[in-house]
Amino acid sequence: MALPFRLPASLPCLTLARQKRATIVGRGTSHLTRRRVVIRGHVQGVFFRDTTRRRAAGRGVTGWVRNNPDGTLEAVFEGEPEAVEDMVRFAREGPRGAVVEEVEVIDEEPEGLSGFGVR
Repeated sequence: MALPFRLPASLPCLTLARQKRATIVGRGTSHLTRRRVVIRGHVQGVFFRDTTRRRAAGRGVTGWVRNNPDGTLEAVFEGEPEAVEDMVRFAREGPRGAVVEEVEVIDEEPEGLSGFGVR
């Protein structure tokens, strides 16, 4: 089927598959944000890790969350800046039953993580 118009020779023509691949390959980590948070208070035994995992997955945030032996909870959030900041706000409140006393937030270089895990 002929197109009703011609594309200028200066415009690159990519197939849909190539366009998707170009978007994925060219994405990089330059627009991603990464924050490590250490949360102190009554944060273990209140489903903090699972709630964090579900919220992160729903917002497209990658990283991980774990309980530390000293009673703190530690998490890494990586993704779009708005989504990461939403996760940091959640860390300051926690799920029902948590009593968050202090949250330390550390900026880090994005690593291009995939998925969100509970450690």
